[in-house]
Amino acid sequence: MSKSIFSTANILIPKTSMEKWSVIACDQFSSQKEYWESVKNFVGETPSTLNMIIPEAYLAETDEDTQAKSISAAMTKYINDGVFQEVQDSLIYLERTQPDGRVRRGIVGAIDLEDYDFAENSTAIRASEGTILDRLPARINIRKAASIELPHIIAFINDKNNTVIEPLAEKTNNLDTLYDFTLMQGGGHITGKRVTGELASGVISAINALQENSEILMIIGDGNHSLAGAKVYWNEIKQNLSEAERENHPARRALVEVCNVYDSAIDFEAIHRVLFDINPSEFTDAFTAAMPQGTDYTLQWVTKNESGNIGIKAACIGDMLVLVQDFIDDYLKNTPDGEIDYVHGEASVKNLAGLLPPQGRATPAQGRNALGLILPAMDKSEFFDTVAIRGVFPRKSFSVGHAEDKRYYLECRKITK
Repeated sequence: MSKSIFSTANILIPKTSMEKWSVIACDQFSSQKEYWESVKNFVGETPSTLNMIIPEAYLAETDEDTQAKSISAAMTKYINDGVFQEVQDSLIYLERTQPDGRVRRGIVGAIDLEDYDFAENSTAIRASEGTILDRLPARINIRKAASIELPHIIAFINDKNNTVIEPLAEKTNNLDTLYDFTLMQGGGHITGKRVTGELASGVISAINALQENSEILMIIGDGNHSLAGAKVYWNEIKQNLSEAERENHPARRALVEVCNVYDSAIDFEAIHRVLFDINPSEFTDAFTAAMPQGTDYTLQWVTKNESGNIGIKAACIGDMLVLVQDFIDDYLKNTPDGEIDYVHGEASVKNLAGLLPPQGRATPAQGRNALGLILPAMDKSEFFDTVAIRGVFPRKSFSVGHAEDKRYYLECRKITK
């Protein structure tokens, strides 16, 4: 296996119903259990990645140790039952047709965790958002118990000249197709093709060339906390390994999908805030008074009875998000019963706040005083420069596309000897 930051891997592909196997990232629809109940009903007893994750909608009521054991058992069973085929020393070129019809192109391969750190701003692979430390234990516990990984991580490269993925897209007609199916719950369609030999070497060389022109090779756009959990676990186990063992241990690497941030199908969507069990009028008054007034960025607040706009002055969207998140954090410290959720989609915010009648998968905050903050989206051309200059964005600053556009669990890789 190549020792470059990005490399080929031995990738596990399921030999089962792909539509039932592949479920959306665990951090989606975190306030909408009805989405996940629908997934459970659809999957039934068929082998599925649903049995190898903990949807965040259930975290508060889940015994993590028990669930980690259950996940480990499911992984072992799937391996022993021959659910997987292993494609060795490969990358996967994939095309994801999103619900809006646009096609996002990506490459699945492995990154070296020695070149990534979520707490520093000096490594070649960097986090895009601040890490919520109390969200790591569940992921670390699963990683410790797991024999395989199944990523929903998207790593962006800054390839404005289209030197990595786009040339490969023109050479895939004769490649073996590994999967080609419709994703459940309105997720669109996905096709994956195996990339090996000279084509794979060419992709890796092109990615390495990007690093020669920038101190940042990749920024994690989705799956920040899952990758942070993998990093913490690797830092733990490598202490007991020799230098030679560290070089080749499978847990040193993590499977990700690499995408060009300039792909025309990629949009940065805002992640909105919904606060529960607060006094909405008191919050909006205090929030408006605390924010520097201006026209650089406009936020909308919504409750079950009304809505309004607040203009904020800030040098960049990252600074604006810091102002907003810091205020919310301080406010909730002084509001013992207050809670916050991070929500994708303006309609979901309005549903949860009670401004719109129930529709889709959002459930309004029945009997709870709720307020939603609808934030502006970020221009993706600012993405790499912002991280290089000011470091990570505040947690939950943006999302890559709408909730249904998110990465689904699909490919796997063994992470134990």
